Amino acid sequence: MSQTTLCEAITSKHVVQFYYDSKKSPGIRVVEPHMVAYNQKNNLILSGWFLGGETGSAEGPGWREYLLDKISSLSVLQETFSPPRPGYVRDGGKMFHNVQCAV
Repeated sequence: MSQTTLCEAITSKHVVQFYYDSKKSPGIRVVEPHMVAYNQKNNLILSGWFLGGETGSAEGPGWREYLLDKISSLSVLQETFSPPRPGYVRDGGKMFHNVQCAV
């Protein structure tokens, strides 16, 4: 998985699609990427607004975090978005640290 590609998508505000290898619900996700940073367990994650695809919850669109090492087949789509979504904290707030890139 290319952190560089994700950061370029974040900078250009392009929606991404990828395969997520989740134990609970593996499959394709479509996401507005907002940040690559480390979580409280020091795992490198993508924080983004889930638009569609497979999900482990019954909830619709909203904030989700994805471990970078479980993302594969990443595609940057033509579709763009206008950040930020409600609840976005550019510096990571209390949940994230060592932000690698962000809108």
